Amino acid sequence: QVRLVESGGGLVQAGGSLGLSCTASGSIFSINAMGWYRQAPGKQRELAATISSGGTTNYANSVKGRFTISRDNAGNTVYLQMNNLKPADTAVYYCAADVHGLDYWGRGTQVTVSS
Repeated sequence: QVRLVESGGGLVQAGGSLGLSCTASGSIFSINAMGWYRQAPGKQRELAATISSGGTTNYANSVKGRFTISRDNAGNTVYLQMNNLKPADTAVYYCAADVHGLDYWGRGTQVTVSS
């Protein structure tokens, strides 16, 4: 069984920064893509950023230039550095990972940006 645990959410003022991390544990030989998704109140879950095992990144247009995704393959960890945060970034942020062809999700961490 694979488990993903996120950390690093919280409350920040607009223009501020937060960093999220997510570590996968369990019976893992290798992890393919990892990513961060977010869900704001009353809205569908949406992609924020993904990163392949080789380091290729993909970002939602709404976060390009402000968010940076990275990963530590040896530590099975993915990070999301969020700068110049806006109230529209307020959401629950979920970590996701493709492990051996199966998708796993974390429980989510709340990010709240005040104006």
